[in-house]
Amino acid sequence: MNIYDFEVTSANGEPYSLERYKGKVLLVVNTATKCGLAGQFNELEELYKKYKDLGLEILGFPSDQFKQELTSGSDAAETCRLTYGVSFPMHDMVKVNGDYAHPLFQYLTERTKGILGKNIKWNFTKFLIDRNGNVVKRFAPIDSPKKFEKKIEELL
Repeated sequence: MNIYDFEVTSANGEPYSLERYKGKVLLVVNTATKCGLAGQFNELEELYKKYKDLGLEILGFPSDQFKQELTSGSDAAETCRLTYGVSFPMHDMVKVNGDYAHPLFQYLTERTKGILGKNIKWNFTKFLIDRNGNVVKRFAPIDSPKKFEKKIEELL
C-alpha cells in the first residue's frame, strides 16, 4: 500500500484517487481557517506558486477535530481562497485522529511520529511525500513551511 491507493474528496464533493499525483512531491496538511497558525496558508501558497511547475502539489485537508474550522470543506476552501489567496487543492472536512480518522491520515500517522506519538497534535501538521509516494517526513504544526523549503527542493 502507498499514498496512491487512497481516495479523497475535493472541497466541491468530488471523490478522486491520489494516483493523479503520481510522480509529484506532495505536502499534505491538515488545516483550519480559525486556527492561530492560519497565517501558514500564506507560506504554503508561496511555496506552491514557486514550485508547482517543478512538481510540488500541496493538498489541504480542513479538520474541525480541534474546533477551529467552519462547517464544511467547501466553506473552508472558500475562506482559504478569499482570505489567504490559496490556489492549491483543498478538500472536504476530515478527521485526523481516532477511530474515525480518514484512511489517508491513518496511513500518514502510522508511518510517522510526532510529539504525541502517532496522533496529530494540532492543525497544520504537515507530511512530505516523495515522487514515489513514500512518506519522507512529518513536520509539527509550529514548523513554518519555509523551514523545510530546502527539503522540498531536494525532493524536486
